[in-house]
Amino acid sequence: MHEASGTSHAKAILIGEHAVVYSQPAIALPITTIRMQVTVTPRPQNEQLVQSAFFNGDIRQAKTTRFNGIATLIRQLLVRFDAKTQGFKLNIISDLPPERGMGSSAATAIAVIRCFYAAFDEPLDHDTLLRWADVSEHIIHGNPSGIDAATCSAARPQWLIRGHEPRNIAQPQRGVIVIADSGVQGQTGAAVAAVARLLAANPEEQQHITALGQLTRKMALALAEDDIEAIGSMMNAAQTHLQSLGVSSVRLDELISAATKAGALGAKLTGSGMGGCILALTANEQAARVVDRALLQAGATQTWQYAFAG
Repeated sequence: MHEASGTSHAKAILIGEHAVVYSQPAIALPITTIRMQVTVTPRPQNEQLVQSAFFNGDIRQAKTTRFNGIATLIRQLLVRFDAKTQGFKLNIISDLPPERGMGSSAATAIAVIRCFYAAFDEPLDHDTLLRWADVSEHIIHGNPSGIDAATCSAARPQWLIRGHEPRNIAQPQRGVIVIADSGVQGQTGAAVAAVARLLAANPEEQQHITALGQLTRKMALALAEDDIEAIGSMMNAAQTHLQSLGVSSVRLDELISAATKAGALGAKLTGSGMGGCILALTANEQAARVVDRALLQAGATQTWQYAFAG
């Protein structure tokens, strides 16, 4: 082993959240401006130390912590490289907020895998990368969809249908996405369960799932045609359906309203809802700065910008 590093980035679901659970398509964006970097440095002793914002110490102490999934991944990687007792210090530097629907755990796994493969001078293809990411994601999430790992390791928007391999689709060359953190932790399990109860009690509400699937198919075409006005309009329409499914919140709605009033072409929640983040689409960087300020004034705890062309 020698000193090495690996990187990854955040993800955001542009459209199709919740509908993707019911075999409709979704589109996820790789947010390459929100980055994760992992660096490993060999140590002469067999100490296996981690320094990060969410765990500090020897990975053998991580079993009862949120870091257990990544610690298990690291141990299995060391077995793969016949280096179970190799000492190291792993430093994880992340711009991704946890529990906000931005793929923090998957991004950590992707960066760790890339880092260890580089440290042992081993080639790494994308399929192998995703198989390794499943190790920690299954521990952390139980039955992961694969959306997070696929998008946190991708360079282009991902077309996602449950049970199918993610695939790259076109990315527009205009428009800037402003991402705003509501400051409230997302509630994936609760949100998915609430939608399931709603659909079971009121089968007619399935219309929202169907409509989200139709919007997602149209969104893929708008992305290919660089039609950011249509993208914004479909984001607004998707938010209306997500509100009807009960997964938005007063806080998210306030931020979406602030973005719209400040000139956003479209705005919606991203991910499970009931907290987490919103996306607001703007025409250019100048408009993005205006919307960014409005969101912070409306109480967003943090914002980021992602230019499609950049």
